[in-house]
Amino acid sequence: MYDLIVVGGGPAGLAAANSAWQKGLKNILIVERDKELGGILNQCIHNGFGLHRFKEELTGPEYAARFIEMLKDTGVSVLLDTMVLEINDRHEVHVISAQNGYQVLQAKSIVLSMGCRERTRGAIGIPGERPAGVFTAGSAQRYLNLEGYMVGKRVVILGSGDIGLIMARRMTLEGAQVLACVELMPYSGGLMRNIVQCLQDWNIPLYLSHTITDIRAENGRVSHVTVHKLDENRQPIPGTNLEFDCDTVLLSVGLIPENELTRAAGIEMDPRTNGAVVYENMETSVPGIFACGNVVHVHDLVDYVSAESERAGAAAAEFVLKGQREGKALELKNGADVSYTVPQKIRADDVGKAADVFFRVRRVFKNSVIEVHDGEKLLASFKREHMAPGEMEHILLPRKILDSAQGGQITISAREA
Repeated sequence: MYDLIVVGGGPAGLAAANSAWQKGLKNILIVERDKELGGILNQCIHNGFGLHRFKEELTGPEYAARFIEMLKDTGVSVLLDTMVLEINDRHEVHVISAQNGYQVLQAKSIVLSMGCRERTRGAIGIPGERPAGVFTAGSAQRYLNLEGYMVGKRVVILGSGDIGLIMARRMTLEGAQVLACVELMPYSGGLMRNIVQCLQDWNIPLYLSHTITDIRAENGRVSHVTVHKLDENRQPIPGTNLEFDCDTVLLSVGLIPENELTRAAGIEMDPRTNGAVVYENMETSVPGIFACGNVVHVHDLVDYVSAESERAGAAAAEFVLKGQREGKALELKNGADVSYTVPQKIRADDVGKAADVFFRVRRVFKNSVIEVHDGEKLLASFKREHMAPGEMEHILLPRKILDSAQGGQITISAREA
């Protein structure tokens, strides 16, 4: 019987396990399907990690190494190269590995930190042939940074998420020519710093409100793509086609939280985030099962993943040592121009000074205001100079504001100032 089993040994799982150990749990297990800890950070060899958490710029492997070193100072156990097949509300974790075979492990609490996966070509339905040379940006990153394979020489990138932007720079540094980054929406899906450092600094054009409308091949490999400008209904505008001779297409078209285990366990899901519905302490609808990191909602900074996961680990420790939290919960709803909120529920009685709330807006804002309402009553407002869908927003809701809410739910919305 374990006090805590952490599913996933990436940045979220490492932070959760370390936090739970510091809070008093001593029988902790991390289960990781890869052959080493660190998760996606191992292939992210660019810098820019750790500015919030460690106050310095680190590469992905360096950031992961910091938490792995912390883990060495604990008694946390690790199962590598082990796949989790099932979890359930009895806190049973079914795992399988070549070394140990099939096992059913029992835990007092569980933290889900499986991360997310990339949306593929099949999910977005690009017209054209099906040749070699079409990769998700993360797959290309792994081939290049970990496996040592150059995936192409003349590249078009579809989508302007952060992985795609970073790979535009990475491919350029390796000698490839990145012909264009093409984005369906009228705004980029990535952080502004990545737009500047990965595209503008390398004179790589970004085509907003454009998409790939055809892929053609020669000898089984991508040879040509056609790109069209889109109208307000996202339909190709005749006569606006751009033709690119290329051998590679990288897809950076969104990330999906990895929640097959979560759904199978009967945990309540949020269709807005594709992640679990969580309370202020990252507990799911099943008592004693917590979720954190990109499996809950897709983050833009790993520093936020670590902070959220430390909260989940501490809450798991409290659950084991003190028992289930009780109390009436406020529901958080997304209002005008806000796509989701995390957490979705807050038990005000269990909040200290304030509750962290994360969300994303639906469009680009300049001078703007975030408003928190209880029905028609305005509880709080927060000014912002800039907001964009590609950048996660964060506010603190003080305990006194939560206590003043009378309707059982509060709404977070955004508007121009």
